[in-house]
Amino acid sequence: MEGRRKRILHVVSAMNRGGAETLLMNVYRTINRDKVQFDFVSHRLTTCDYDDEIQEMGGRIYRIPSLGQSGFVSYVKCLRSIIRSEIYEAVHCHTDYQSGIVALAAKLEGVQKRVCHAHSNQWVNSHSFRHYLTFKGLQSLIGFMGTDYCACSEEAGRFLFGSRRLKNGQIRILNNGISLDDFIQISENKVIQLKEELKLHEGTRVIGHVGNFSEVKNQRYVLMILKQFLLEEEKMIAVFVGDGPLKNEIMAESSRLGLTENVRFLGVREDIPLLMKSFDVFVFPSLSEGFGLVVLEAQAAGKPCVVSDTVPRTTDLKLGLISYLSLETDMTQWVQVIRQSFENKRLSINEIQHAFSRLRFTVNDTAKDWLSLYGFLEKSWIIEGESG
Repeated sequence: MEGRRKRILHVVSAMNRGGAETLLMNVYRTINRDKVQFDFVSHRLTTCDYDDEIQEMGGRIYRIPSLGQSGFVSYVKCLRSIIRSEIYEAVHCHTDYQSGIVALAAKLEGVQKRVCHAHSNQWVNSHSFRHYLTFKGLQSLIGFMGTDYCACSEEAGRFLFGSRRLKNGQIRILNNGISLDDFIQISENKVIQLKEELKLHEGTRVIGHVGNFSEVKNQRYVLMILKQFLLEEEKMIAVFVGDGPLKNEIMAESSRLGLTENVRFLGVREDIPLLMKSFDVFVFPSLSEGFGLVVLEAQAAGKPCVVSDTVPRTTDLKLGLISYLSLETDMTQWVQVIRQSFENKRLSINEIQHAFSRLRFTVNDTAKDWLSLYGFLEKSWIIEGESG
């Protein structure tokens, strides 16, 4: 069995384009798949954005009903059957507060390394005592069944695993690295061509937002900021990238506010680096964030970012590009800071590369950390070549 390719099972909600999923794909593309292979458990029975690429790279996708659809006993039984079908070196769960249930199934099948990974710091939108007890019960299960506890930030780690475990050094903070080359190797001609396609006319400022259309991402606030700029007779367009349950509501709201001509809804896109390059400023007024991978991506593109103070400060690469503002402050302050950000100096590629390398936010750094977590320390298990 010495030469056997190692396999890791990742349990996710669905492999659509989102922060945690994009991070996972960044790592997957970077590992040497002749040495180690990723398989995926998805809770979406239909094909997701990354499924075809996963299968092209040799990964298996097991589509199963969610815990809520199947019930506890059936869900654990289904997971055990998948885990039993292969020799897995580790089961790595990305479903936050349900991670303990996955770890339970893995433990029953004798998997020695059961990784619970916190990607967010939000629970259901409820303050009921019943929901509080449910969360505490799930949190305890994670503590009993997991062997390794990881988080994208201290905030996410504290939320899912508790302050005591964070204080005792039992939580490993794993940086959300990105593929930097994708953002710095873009020609100006491609940006000009994209702006023409999107009718982003010269002399018009572009504020961009990338994220799932949900309450927590707070796209309505971006619309209100845009409205304020237009009241002051400034040429401004807001570009929204993504999909989600509230997309139709946000589109209707933009129409109600008379913003139709000044808003672009682009849906799910594969050319995020190019889109980031086309923005003048990235605006991200989230109500809550475990980390905020898109904030790193905006900085990789050299763009100023005006974000809510709920976004962890570890997203700041010290390039002078980020402003953190409270959502409780007057909106005129957001407008003022965004206007000032238009005057930010243009950063060189070397400055951006140095910042990402120094703070270990390249995908190579992240891939090395993940493989180390699984006990794989050989350098040959990483495909080298990433900038920085």
